[in-house]
Amino acid sequence: MANLPIPFILLLLLLSLAQLRPSTPFSLPSSSSSSLPPTPPIQAILFDCDGVLADTEPDGHRVAFNLAFQNGGIPESWSVERYGRLLEVGGGKERMTAHWNEVGWPEGIPPESRAEAVKDLHAKKTDIFTNLIDEGKIPLRSGVLRLVDEAIEKGVRLAVCSTSSEKAVSNLVRTLMGEERRGKFEIFAGDMVERKKPAPDVYLMAVEKMGLDKRRCVIVEDSRIGVGAAVAAGIACLVTKSSYTGNEDFTGAKMIVDELGDEAATGVTVDTLASLLD
Repeated sequence: MANLPIPFILLLLLLSLAQLRPSTPFSLPSSSSSSLPPTPPIQAILFDCDGVLADTEPDGHRVAFNLAFQNGGIPESWSVERYGRLLEVGGGKERMTAHWNEVGWPEGIPPESRAEAVKDLHAKKTDIFTNLIDEGKIPLRSGVLRLVDEAIEKGVRLAVCSTSSEKAVSNLVRTLMGEERRGKFEIFAGDMVERKKPAPDVYLMAVEKMGLDKRRCVIVEDSRIGVGAAVAAGIACLVTKSSYTGNEDFTGAKMIVDELGDEAATGVTVDTLASLLD
């Protein structure tokens, strides 16, 4: 040892000390990783509006159509049964056109003015419908607020994708959910796309504009044409039946329920929707 170079002696001493110390496995600090919220498996919930957020069709849109006809001097009144059949057609303007193409156009609407008359009637109908919402005559469906609040708390993004007009949808969300919740929603409406449901356009627009991954989104619908749009878009879909759609064919939906439910223990939750993802 006396003849060994000093650096070599120091190295031997260090190696000896290392053998005496107990080895401890390397691990990353847990404090930084545990403080980060888990990434939710579901990225966004895309709600339909009419029949999903509120059961607006029989006592909202139908009533508004009939009042618009009455105010415009048009001898037309849609019964609950007739309006239910007309719901097979997506979009209010398209619904009026389909109806009058079938039964005959009112005498006061000449052929060359039909498109403009339908557009004007629909605008007036939207104003009437908005007033019905403002007056509190159409409540939210069971479980909607609970699910929306849970999604907001967990960082899941929200959108409404509807065949109705942007004005009507925005007013419904703002009036029935409040301004703060309205600020959490993106609105995509029938007047923003060329083709309405059952075409997938409005859902594909939401995915594109919001930068979403379709594989991590779930659509909440209430009708056969809505499910058709979801399937065509390639997005998982849950159906919550509404007053007009209980007996429809929902082939393609991942889950069918009567309502979202006010109680988390028995109702639809964010985890429920996440379980529908492939």
